[in-house]
Amino acid sequence: MSRKKRTWTEIPSVEELMRERTHERYRIRYRRALRSTITTIITVAAAAIIVSYLLMPVLRIYGHSMTPTVVDGNIVLALRSSSFNKGDVVAFYYNNKILIKRVIAGPGDWVDIDENGQVYVNEEPIVEPYIDAPAYGECNIELPYQVPENRWFVMGDKRSISIDSRNTSVGCVSDEQIVGRIFARIWPLNEIGVIRGSGVPSPIASLVTEAEEDQTS
Repeated sequence: MSRKKRTWTEIPSVEELMRERTHERYRIRYRRALRSTITTIITVAAAAIIVSYLLMPVLRIYGHSMTPTVVDGNIVLALRSSSFNKGDVVAFYYNNKILIKRVIAGPGDWVDIDENGQVYVNEEPIVEPYIDAPAYGECNIELPYQVPENRWFVMGDKRSISIDSRNTSVGCVSDEQIVGRIFARIWPLNEIGVIRGSGVPSPIASLVTEAEEDQTS
């Protein structure tokens, strides 16, 4: 008869047990921290998406119809709103695209444009510091033109090239089309600032420069 050999299991030392215990605790803490970090990232991302979709859509500017207020490549924030003022820059849906133009007149207003591009609202010429030059542009509507109810007459700041409410292909914009009012530029970084209703941005870089000039003067 063959005898079975006995195998002896080596008992770990106290130091080895302590090291293993410490290592296991570290792994547990690491997994907990990782789960917590992932949960936080997902929560923040979801919140950002919800805020962006419901309250402040983030939009990229394409084209040059709103030069010099915003230019191609700028990234802006829109604030969802149910009321707008003349001079506000708004984003709206048009043929599965989003266009950005400026509110010139509201429901019931009369709009007229002379051959030099001067715009009149209710027979009063409007002052437009936000445009680089007036232009009659792509206008094929019958002037003077009365804005329909629940509609907004919008124009691009680059009057010579903008296709807007002056042209029947776009027409006046309804409340349902409007995504929101553009209130801030967030890209490029050196041009971050508020876009006021007058159309004149207030870049943070400019504010810093003015503050530095005040200190040195």
